[in-house]
Amino acid sequence: MHRNMDCRKIQFCDRRSQVDFQQLQALFNLAAFWARDRRPEDLQIAVANSDPVITAWDTTVEAFSHKQRMIGFARATSDGIYRATIWDVVIHPDYQGAGLGRKLVQTVISHPKLSKVERVYLMTTHQQSFYEKIGFESNTSTTMVLHNQPIEAIGNAVGEQGARMKGSGI
Repeated sequence: MHRNMDCRKIQFCDRRSQVDFQQLQALFNLAAFWARDRRPEDLQIAVANSDPVITAWDTTVEAFSHKQRMIGFARATSDGIYRATIWDVVIHPDYQGAGLGRKLVQTVISHPKLSKVERVYLMTTHQQSFYEKIGFESNTSTTMVLHNQPIEAIGNAVGEQGARMKGSGI
């Protein structure tokens, strides 16, 4: 929709129990290239292990459907005091440009589980300028990532490293 969209019918919710996983998967498939292959059962695990989880809903009742439409989603993980990371921020394309993405991120940040956290990180691929407008800064000092391997491969690597360490007198 447009910047002058009437947002009075948009509601934000912080209850994980309200997440509609079919709608969430559809939202990701439509608006999040990085999450198109996620399955509802995997999304359930991610949501269960995230807090807060914020959803945005268009409460306008359709003529033939009383079901609300999920139009936004974001989640975070945190230790509650030092570090938090925001994940999976998405707004339905029909609702972009009206300030809902900013409101969604601000709702996550102001949630009691994150509001006192020292540093909040955010994973993004292409939307850096959007998040900079909200107050995020580029951070090149914490860009390491581990692409997790199957347990067997990790066990073999640890075993080999352990054997080298024993032989080196460590």
